[in-house]
Amino acid sequence: MKKSPKEISLENTLKRNISGIALRAAEIIFDDPEIHAMQEFANTVSIKRLGYNDHGPVHMKKSALNAIKMCNLLKAAGVEMTLQRELCASYEDSLTAVTIASLLHDLGMSIAREDHELYSITLAMPIVERILLELYPEDLETRVIIKSTVLEGIAGHMATRKIHSLEAGLVLIGDGCDMEKGRARIPTLLNTTPKVGDIHRYSASSIEKVHIRKGEVKPICIQVVMSESVGFFQIEEVLFPKIKISPVMPYIELLAGVEGEEPLKYL
Repeated sequence: MKKSPKEISLENTLKRNISGIALRAAEIIFDDPEIHAMQEFANTVSIKRLGYNDHGPVHMKKSALNAIKMCNLLKAAGVEMTLQRELCASYEDSLTAVTIASLLHDLGMSIAREDHELYSITLAMPIVERILLELYPEDLETRVIIKSTVLEGIAGHMATRKIHSLEAGLVLIGDGCDMEKGRARIPTLLNTTPKVGDIHRYSASSIEKVHIRKGEVKPICIQVVMSESVGFFQIEEVLFPKIKISPVMPYIELLAGVEGEEPLKYL
């Protein structure tokens, strides 16, 4: 199982941001050759066959890191996760669900782009079940609760289906925040012929950095820094719609602007 330096660096960063059961879940996924092979082939299909951007192991780990950062910011602000409010699981269980869902959400890209979130559920189901059996061998109820939350996060990550938990909402926004220009680099190099839809590639290529930090008024601030104003297309067509449909929206400040200029405040 060969991993790129970028993957290894992301794994190490992820491990520093989680602990306990969530950390163990991440380690199981990182060490599983089958999961890695599925993530790699999802990327092959996405980039080489379909001409989309990165949907492989690097993207899934970056999405997970984004979601975990936001989850920790909510906790620091005293915001309870949905499973906590419903008195059926702990914060650590919620973080575990967010971690697993984020790391597996794009497995379905190994089959097709359309409805890939549903294919991801099919492929992830047996993986999620065996991970949870290892983490919670004596607790059937918690396994059921976390599995349902994981699957909600995977099903909802395209913002095409209504989701209701903060956990699933974090998976959705974590995915949307992986929009820095490096993600579009490979498909841009492979295909330089102009075609319909290229605005997405050009827009993504102008996104320099996405910062996730503590907000001034709300628990989470997402700030997108771009090199050119074409990057606003990426904000308005990809990220903002995901935030708007997410249950996490009331806790988010969204800023975006060209580097060196005053950012525009969306939320």
